[in-house]
Amino acid sequence: MFNLIKKDLIIQKWDLLVSVAIIVFYAIFARQLSPFFIFLVASIFLPLNAYINEEKTKINILWNSLPYTRKEIVAAKYVGAVLFMILSMGAAGAILYIFNYHYTLRDIAIAAGMFLIFAAFTFPLFYILKPGYIGIAIMIGFLVFSFALSFIVPFVTENFTAIIHFLAGFSTLTLYLSGAVIAIGMYLLSWSVSHFVYQRKVF
Repeated sequence: MFNLIKKDLIIQKWDLLVSVAIIVFYAIFARQLSPFFIFLVASIFLPLNAYINEEKTKINILWNSLPYTRKEIVAAKYVGAVLFMILSMGAAGAILYIFNYHYTLRDIAIAAGMFLIFAAFTFPLFYILKPGYIGIAIMIGFLVFSFALSFIVPFVTENFTAIIHFLAGFSTLTLYLSGAVIAIGMYLLSWSVSHFVYQRKVF
């Protein structure tokens, strides 16, 4: 499994430089953006790009001809994604610090949670859908999400005071721990779904 993760890192060494360039661009020209958004973009870039590149090359046929179990192949993707997230966020934090772009640990925590939730919904698609349909599915998902927001935002706005009062009853630590448990739980569930699908997939 370690060799599969190492392979992704070697293949994406140039993508890592692109990721660094994007962060530098945001740090210089987009200082009005929330730091958590920059951390989120940085964390998503490498893992998502790894899946997209493999979809284009149909490399899963090769992986299944090598001495790796399908469980190891899926595990390498999910464990590797977390490692890439940590690497990307570390690079982003260093760059933002160099450019005096203020951020807090809360920004990193929120971005990490958002990444796990995004990955939980996105990664299984690469095993469920046929090659070539992933981009369409993600685009449709984005449109559906945007449409749902048109209903969610007015609801939150109308009930903002009640929601704030409800959340105020919990400590900050409780809220963060609850968010972490939900995000990690969704990621592990996604891992199980991907493993279940990939075990039964025919190449």
